Amino acid sequence: MSGAQNLCIVWSSRDPDVARNLVCMYGGNALPKGWWESVTLIVWGPSQLLLAGDEALQQEIAALQDRGVTVMACRSCAERYDMVETMEALHLDVEYVGAFFTTVLKDDSWRSVTF
Repeated sequence: MSGAQNLCIVWSSRDPDVARNLVCMYGGNALPKGWWESVTLIVWGPSQLLLAGDEALQQEIAALQDRGVTVMACRSCAERYDMVETMEALHLDVEYVGAFFTTVLKDDSWRSVTF
């Protein structure tokens, strides 16, 4: 594989169909099928609200983690929604993601997609 080898998926939509049929489907296949060497999923903004209240979706995100996907949640958003502990209980890396995502955007070894 030449060029970018790392994928950052930014998931911001609160739409459950987007979550299941784009984020989880593509994110769950990207590593096992060898499309990318590493995949990081950022749960950012309204997607946190969806994830917090949907146990089936929580299980799908756990399955992504089991497949090797790094899953982060935006700490600033989690603080605004008062759900830092909820995101941490789901074993997400709850971090301020602005600097990380800026690195992704500037680094040629990364590509990003937003849902």
